[in-house]
Amino acid sequence: MTQGEHSPLMPNMRLDELLAELQVRLNAVLATRDRVHALLEAVVSVGSDLDLETVLRRIVETATKLVDASYGALGVVGQERTLVQFIPVGLSEGEIAKIEHWPHGLGLLGLLIKDARPLRLGRIADHPESYGFPPGHPPMGTFLGVPVRVRDEVFGNLYLTEKRGGGEFDEEDEAIVIALATAAGVAIENARLYEESRRRETWLQASSEVTTSLLSGADPRQVLALMAARARQMSDADLVQILLPDDDGGTLAVEFVEGELSDDVEGLTFELTATAAGEVFTSGRPVTAGELLDSDSPLRGLGFGPELLMPLGAGETVRGVLALAKRSGRLPFSASDLRMLESFAGQAAIALELAEARRHAERLTLLEDRDRIAKDLHDVVIQRLFATAMTLMSMVRLVERPEASGRLQHAIDELDETIRQIRSTIFALQTVPGDDAPSLRARIVELVESSRGHLGFLPGLRMEGQLDHRVPDDTAEHLLAVLREAMSNVVRHARASRTDVSVEVTADTLTLVVRDDGVGLPADGRRSGLRNLEERAAKLGGSFEVSSPETGGAVLRWSVPL
Repeated sequence: MTQGEHSPLMPNMRLDELLAELQVRLNAVLATRDRVHALLEAVVSVGSDLDLETVLRRIVETATKLVDASYGALGVVGQERTLVQFIPVGLSEGEIAKIEHWPHGLGLLGLLIKDARPLRLGRIADHPESYGFPPGHPPMGTFLGVPVRVRDEVFGNLYLTEKRGGGEFDEEDEAIVIALATAAGVAIENARLYEESRRRETWLQASSEVTTSLLSGADPRQVLALMAARARQMSDADLVQILLPDDDGGTLAVEFVEGELSDDVEGLTFELTATAAGEVFTSGRPVTAGELLDSDSPLRGLGFGPELLMPLGAGETVRGVLALAKRSGRLPFSASDLRMLESFAGQAAIALELAEARRHAERLTLLEDRDRIAKDLHDVVIQRLFATAMTLMSMVRLVERPEASGRLQHAIDELDETIRQIRSTIFALQTVPGDDAPSLRARIVELVESSRGHLGFLPGLRMEGQLDHRVPDDTAEHLLAVLREAMSNVVRHARASRTDVSVEVTADTLTLVVRDDGVGLPADGRRSGLRNLEERAAKLGGSFEVSSPETGGAVLRWSVPL
C-alpha cells in the first residue's frame, strides 16, 4: 500500500490521544469535585456539634480523611505559647501507651507556634528545627501543618503526617486544610460561646441555690457539699475538692470532694508552707495551670493534670480553698472559668459570712435570754431564799425544844441546798455550750461554795458582766487567787455570820468585793496576805483597799483594768 493510503489513519490516532487527555482532565475535575463535596460535608460536620472537645476531635479526624493522612493531631496553644493539649488521631491505644510523653511545643511544632503559617515538608527530619521524636513514637516522614485561628487568636495547629500511597502533600492538600481550618475556627468559637453561655446559666442557678440555702438556715457543711457539686457542673471538672484548715492552722484537709476517685482523695492533707493550695490560702489569690503545680501531689498518680485553685474569701477572711482538677490531656481551665469560679467562690464566701453572723446573732439572743433568766433567779429567787434562811437561822436560838430546833435546822440546810442547786443552774445557763474547760464563773462558784464547810453557812454571790469573755486568762488567775485569800481571811479571822461576794465586769474594769459582818480589821493584825493582794493589783495596774464600815465587819475591794 502506498504512503497516501496510510495517511487517513493519522487523524484517528490524534483523536485517541485527545480523548485520553480529556479523560484525564475529566477525572481530575471529578476528583476535585469530590474533594470539594467532601470539604463541604466536612465543614458542615465540624460545625454540627457544640461540645468543644468533640468539635476538636472531629476536626482532626476530618482533616486526615480529606488529605489521606495516616496520622493527624490538633495541638492547642496555651498562654505561654506551649501546647497545653494534644489530640491525636490514627494511633492505637497500644501505640499511645508506648510514647514516653506528648509534644510540649518545641522543635518543628514550636516553629508553627512562633510563626503561624502553613508548612509543608517532604521529610520531617530534613528540617533544621526538627528535634526528632520521643521514644516509642512511630516513624513519620511527610508533614503538613496549618494554624487554626479563632478570630485574630491562634487557637492551635493542625498537624498531618504520612500521606497514604507514599506521596507528598501538595498545594491542593494545603488549600483544603486551610479551608477546613477556617471553618474549624468558626466552629470552635461557636462551641466556646455556647459553652460559656451554658456555664453562665449554671453559675447563676448555682449561686442562687447556694445563697438561698445558706441564708435559709441550712447546715454550712451541707452547703459546702452543694458548692463542690455545682462547681464541678459549672467548670466541667473531673474532680472538685474543698480544703479547710485544721484546728492548728498548719495544714489544709480535703473535707468535701465531688467527682472521680473521690474515695482516694477524701482526707488528703496539704501543708500550708509547702503546697500550691497552702499558698492560695495564705495569699488569697487564685492560680491555674495546665499541669498539677505540686510535683509530688498525690493527684498526679491518679491521672489528673490541669488544675485550678480558688480561695474561699479574700484577705484575712479566707476560709478555705476550692480545688478543681481535670484528667491529664484535657483542656486546661480557661480565663472565663477562672472569672466565673472566682465570682462564685466570692459570693459563697460572703454568704458563709452572713450565715455565720446570723448564727452568732441567734446564739447571742439565746445567751441574752439565758443571762436574763439567770439574773432573775439570782436577784429574786436566791435573795428571797437567802433572806428566809437567815431569818430561820436567827430563830434557831429562840426555839427551846430540841426536836423543833432540829427540824428548823434541817429546813435551813434544805434551803442552803436549794440555793446551791439554783446557783448551779445559773452557772449552766451562763456557760457557753461546747466549752470543755471550766469557765471563770464556774471556778468562782466552786471556790465560794467550798468555803461553806469552814464558815458554817453559804456565802452570798453576785456575778455581773461578761466574765467568761472579757477577762483574760492571766487576770482570771489573779482574781481567783485574790478571792481565795479573801475567803481564807474571813474563815480564819472574821468570825462572821454573813459574807457576800460580788464579781463585776464593766466596760473596762474587773472588780471584786468581799463583805462580811465579822469583827472587822484588827489594828495590830498581820498584813502579809493583804500586801500580796495589793501587789497583784499593782502588777495589773489596778487598785486594792480594805476598810471597816461603821456598821461593822470588813469590805475588801480589788479592781483592775481590762
